[in-house]
Amino acid sequence: MKTASIGKSPRIATGIIMIVGTVLCFACMDATAKWLGRSLPPVQVVAVRYIGSVLFASLLLNPWRAPQVVRAKRPLLQCLRSAFLLSSTVCSYVAVQYLPLTDMTTLTFASPLMVPLFAGPFLGEKIGPRRIAAVVVGFIGVLVVTRPVGHAFHPAALLVLLGAFFNALYSITTRKLAGQDAPETTMFYTGMVGAAVMLPVLPFVWATPPGAFVWGMMTVIGGLGAVAHWLLILAHKHAPASILAPFYYTQLLGAITIGAVVFGELPDRWTLIGAGIIVASGLYVLYRESIRRKEKASVA
Repeated sequence: MKTASIGKSPRIATGIIMIVGTVLCFACMDATAKWLGRSLPPVQVVAVRYIGSVLFASLLLNPWRAPQVVRAKRPLLQCLRSAFLLSSTVCSYVAVQYLPLTDMTTLTFASPLMVPLFAGPFLGEKIGPRRIAAVVVGFIGVLVVTRPVGHAFHPAALLVLLGAFFNALYSITTRKLAGQDAPETTMFYTGMVGAAVMLPVLPFVWATPPGAFVWGMMTVIGGLGAVAHWLLILAHKHAPASILAPFYYTQLLGAITIGAVVFGELPDRWTLIGAGIIVASGLYVLYRESIRRKEKASVA
């Protein structure tokens, strides 16, 4: 037993490092989208992100030599899952043009609070009073960040929450696909569906980038998306989801740092207080879900 645990420790540590790398890629991707939005339409940025992502994913996965990558057992559910993620991305990339990066990232963490509410009707999971209380407290944190009464409120915050809603549905459909398709297949569909939807839209929103650096950043945002999802796959191969889940919140630290350094955005005390409430509630929801899974496994 001792030898086995020692053997697992390096793999778990590697998985944690990879998940931190994943969320930092997401933070950089959001920051790049905000920066590109200064000179390009946000919808164009979304299109470039997905088209670039599917191109990079094709290079990584090589579906021509490994055609099984594109063979999904439930292709319609894969497409629906990818459509939810695309919808969430559109909401976030539009909203981040009006909100500080830290505020936008904080509000996206309302998504894990929504997941238990959907897990009942869609997955047949029972949500107990403790998780309900944690969800309510978490949404109090959302109110602290958005401050819906007063001059600090911006309607773009509602768009972020809509994106969090779509992201929660994305998480639910990801759970339904668990164990049915290879992670590489899911990664390929994520980019392919987004590119297929956005490519016909691109000519209607296209604005020529004003310089070589902007062209370069358009390439970067597509690459970041592919690398992030690839690291996510590798992380889950090294460590269980229950251990990795809390480290998703390190994205907030990345957003605070990038927001301050790149955009000169320093979060105010209400954003920090609200972020603390949301993160604490989300971590408690994750804890209760892990308890529920252990109880279910012991009964089985």
